[in-house]
Amino acid sequence: MFTIKPNPATLAAQSRRARLSAALLAVAPLLVSCAQSQPPAEVPVAGAGMKAPAPNTTPASESPVAQSAPAGGADLAPAPPPPAPGQPPAIMGRGGEGQAGAAKPSAAAKKDQGGVSNEPRPQPGLGTEGGETRVSKITTSPFVRADPASPFATASLFYNDDAGARALAGGTALQSIPGGSFSVGGGTVSVGLKDPSGRFFSAFIAGGRQVVIGSAGKSYTIVVKNNTANRFECVLSVDGLDVLDGKTAGFTKRGYILDAHGEIEVDGFRQTMDTVAAFRFGSVQSSYSNKKHGETRNVGVIGIALFNEQRGWDQNAVQRRRDANPFPGSGSVAP
Repeated sequence: MFTIKPNPATLAAQSRRARLSAALLAVAPLLVSCAQSQPPAEVPVAGAGMKAPAPNTTPASESPVAQSAPAGGADLAPAPPPPAPGQPPAIMGRGGEGQAGAAKPSAAAKKDQGGVSNEPRPQPGLGTEGGETRVSKITTSPFVRADPASPFATASLFYNDDAGARALAGGTALQSIPGGSFSVGGGTVSVGLKDPSGRFFSAFIAGGRQVVIGSAGKSYTIVVKNNTANRFECVLSVDGLDVLDGKTAGFTKRGYILDAHGEIEVDGFRQTMDTVAAFRFGSVQSSYSNKKHGETRNVGVIGIALFNEQRGWDQNAVQRRRDANPFPGSGSVAP
């Protein structure tokens, strides 16, 4: 058997490597312990207009240190606590507040910031209010229409304040109306709006529309004058409402009798046979139509419909005359 005798230089090198390995094995547990004590960093998600901050590298064993105020004098807020296990990090907004807990801005704040408020905007222009109660007595009289549901003439008077009336004209030429009353039915009647002093409000025709310029706060009356020797029934509406019952206007509603060469002056929505709620120019929101029915679609127009009276003999009366018996007590039949 042969024995190999080791080289002294080789033995010295092996001894150095053994000592270095032992030193590394002694340090390795300390490195592992330090690595396990460092928690994973939480990175907030960037909100609008904000960059994501760098990961937090503060060891868990150290508490956040209060920093001195910057030159502006504002204190820095302490770092937010880490989220609970299983919970996602809060979405950070522009001011560092979690959006989930941020208060919603009010409508006024939105308006100040240039946002759009959901509050309804008031409609511009004039409407007709149901004003103070006035004494306005009426009586009834028989009137048979020649055609129960079809007027022989109708007209619409649009009204608004000066700016609204001119906007309604749409830039077309304005034809001023002397005296402030319009002709209806080829001159059969005249109609206009009078102010409390008894003068007609200013009026014009533009684009085929008859327009009256009203004034907020002033009361008015509807004046209708008959220019003929015939009697008519006159049905009136204001803002789409019948002036006699304050409900939706229609041709089947009854109206005021306009005597031959006569004139009527209607001053409000009828409440009873003796009283009315006066017509008064006001805002659209305070209009009688909006207050009573929550409806503003037809605010700004006054309507008039004229019905002829039935004249002469109707066919039933003629037939009764034809069937008249000169000797009803004899049992005979008229020839």
